[in-house]
Amino acid sequence: MRGWWQEIAGLVLPGECAGCGRPRSVLCEACRAALGGGAVPGAGAAWRVRPDPVPAGLPPVHAAARYEGPVRSALLAHKERGALGLAGPLGAALAGAVRAAASRPGGGRWGGGGALEAGERPLLLVPVPSARRAVAARGHDAGRRLALAAARALRVAGLPARAAPVLRQCRAVADQAGLGARQRRANVAGALGVRVGGEGLLMREGPVVLVDDLMTTGASLAEAARAVSLAGARVLGAAVVAASGVPPREAEKNRN
Repeated sequence: MRGWWQEIAGLVLPGECAGCGRPRSVLCEACRAALGGGAVPGAGAAWRVRPDPVPAGLPPVHAAARYEGPVRSALLAHKERGALGLAGPLGAALAGAVRAAASRPGGGRWGGGGALEAGERPLLLVPVPSARRAVAARGHDAGRRLALAAARALRVAGLPARAAPVLRQCRAVADQAGLGARQRRANVAGALGVRVGGEGLLMREGPVVLVDDLMTTGASLAEAARAVSLAGARVLGAAVVAASGVPPREAEKNRN
């Protein structure tokens, strides 16, 4: 109910930019630019990011932006304050990072320009799940919503993709806030599994890119990669809207 009301309110009430506060704009042009332009880019808006230290099993990760300024404000507004109108621009930014992750060397038919041949199975965007209590408290599943928006943006660009929320938490985990890299790895180790029926989907459908709104230490993405790989999926990489504490590396910017 809360999510439904938030959706309607976002459509009918005048708003302000979630990034900078500018009136009458869900996200202004300047803040969209901070997300890489707010559209599926074919010209390398996303770049490869690596946490330090890199957790074991972490696939290559691409980010659309740094977690700071208007990007941080927009992600928090969407996730914690239910600004559901931000799912579109944030999902489009995530789609650009997905394309960069899937077009890296070794990405198969997603390599090069990223165009798939007719009849190719769709790319599966698998979101890292949040705890049920967190989803209930927020009134919406932010990760699933962004995965759906990113898949939609990719399809509009002519790239077959679908969201596949097949992961679930198998046990309770502590709040990651305030935990160091080693503590985060221990906190989420073995915490994720594939839902009933999810293994068949992962094995039948095309390759996987793991998606999340934010990467800090990479522990959650590494655990998600372990879970889907154990189920027989082929993981091409991971994509996030933003990366925290990881400076952009100009030499690694994706140029596809």
